[in-house]
Amino acid sequence: MKSDIYCADFSDFAEIMGKEVDLTVTSPPYSHNRQYNGFNFDVDKIVEALWNVTKDGGVCVWVVGDVTDDGSESGMPFDHATVFLDHGWNLHDTMIFEKSGLPFPSKNRYTQSWEYMFIFSRGTPKTVHLLKDKPNSNAGKPSYWGKPTARQKDGSLKECGKIYTTPDFGVRTNIWRYVTGNVGCTQDKIAYNHPAIFPEMLVRDHILSWSNPGDLVLDPMAGSGTTPKIARLMQREYIGVEISKKYADDARERTLLPCNNLYLPLTADEFNESILKKPDGK
Repeated sequence: MKSDIYCADFSDFAEIMGKEVDLTVTSPPYSHNRQYNGFNFDVDKIVEALWNVTKDGGVCVWVVGDVTDDGSESGMPFDHATVFLDHGWNLHDTMIFEKSGLPFPSKNRYTQSWEYMFIFSRGTPKTVHLLKDKPNSNAGKPSYWGKPTARQKDGSLKECGKIYTTPDFGVRTNIWRYVTGNVGCTQDKIAYNHPAIFPEMLVRDHILSWSNPGDLVLDPMAGSGTTPKIARLMQREYIGVEISKKYADDARERTLLPCNNLYLPLTADEFNESILKKPDGK
């Protein structure tokens, strides 16, 4: 199936796909009962369809926030995680997407500034490139642990290597912070025709983490087209499925926009090298 944005209900569309997806990066509508541009959202059907099209070792990044109804948070993200587990997925990691932009403060609870990023995998992930861009405070200094040692048969410890020197950067934590809001997520004006936009950097970092060039990246609820766009720029095959024709047309147009310098295709090693020059870049 060629890279493109397809206007369809993903639950139906998946029936014509093979077991070919390496990575999914997506975000559902944020309510059990919310209608999306006139269409209903059925998480159980979508999760089952994702399972059917994902290769063994494939990963699904599911970005979801909670909503408050009648004074109580819904707990919806946990419901979604349970659906994935019930369909056989592993919950490989529970990550946090921290936003730079904040909503209007609540009068009786702390301001919500993040969303979940559940990393589900079909078995053990086959591709993992952990991004190393977290500055180490003791960079260039000997490790706190001293020289490596090995336990001998008589119970004694024997030094078996040199003292480890802490590198400039280490693997980042599972809390990722991005600039959000107008222009923060993307410079593509057409994207703002959609009410909910991914930060392009968020998608890029997950594509780097869980896939390789040439892999197939899916967004079954393509929305504004961020996942297909970044997948194309990073030399991945892509499929975006969007149930709304209006959004699908906009997403297709956006995906084919010329590449700009900010999102040149990068391998994981090239990305980490660029981060060394721009420690604040994410």
